Amino acid sequence: MENLPARTGWTWVRQGFALFMRQPAEMLTTFLAYLLLMFGIGLIQVVGQIFWMLILPILSIGFMQACANIEQGKRVFPSVLLTGFRSSARTNLLKLGGLYMLTLLLVLGTAILVDDGTLWKVLNNQVELNRKTMDESNIMLPMLLSIILYLPAAMAFWYAAALVQWKKMSLGKAIFYSFFAVWRAKLAFLVYGLAWLVIGVILPAMLSRLIQSLSSDVTLASVLLLPISIILSVIFYCSFYATYKTLFGAIEEELPPTTGPGSDADAGPDLQA
Repeated sequence: MENLPARTGWTWVRQGFALFMRQPAEMLTTFLAYLLLMFGIGLIQVVGQIFWMLILPILSIGFMQACANIEQGKRVFPSVLLTGFRSSARTNLLKLGGLYMLTLLLVLGTAILVDDGTLWKVLNNQVELNRKTMDESNIMLPMLLSIILYLPAAMAFWYAAALVQWKKMSLGKAIFYSFFAVWRAKLAFLVYGLAWLVIGVILPAMLSRLIQSLSSDVTLASVLLLPISIILSVIFYCSFYATYKTLFGAIEEELPPTTGPGSDADAGPDLQA
């Protein structure tokens, strides 16, 4: 792993767009299948939300494999989402999902401790997060604390699933390598994050305001922005693959070799310098 120039962050974004444009319909179909699956799981109260968190790393492997298939000239089908479920690393991926869930709960719990109760009400849809809520409470403090605490956790989990899947790392080693891979390329990731903030948040918000100013129908902006939001989400996943490829190399196989004596998996991870 090496230090990367800041401009690499924008290169990742461009590579994400280019990768998506090679099979846009296939990637959108796969993402819609993912949304349908998540919707079905979400219908199960409490248990469904826990299960969703547990399988999140497994599903992320499916999107990574979809991007690798595009690079290799293979057609992408929604069944690629099952890649992680068929993997010999699925048990560790489930454990990783559990660790991620516990980390989020720890971050949220810590933030709630310094809150006056408003954050909890917002999370439970008891209070709407708007300007009035922010002015009449100290919700900004727990929100800021959440961001500060979550940032290193996000760095640690950013590549963890992919490293467990394709580099055959243990959970601890994958989390360690992920954190320091992001840290070593922090300038590139800063540009990458700012670029997606503009593309995925600021520009859609400006477009929404423009539509609302031209039309009295308040739902029109939501209807028009929904497909844009979906497309940008898919492109973001494609750009995530670009970041992994730069730091750890391209994904070459759909399923890892079976772990056993004499297998390539025993040779240890093959990281780029």
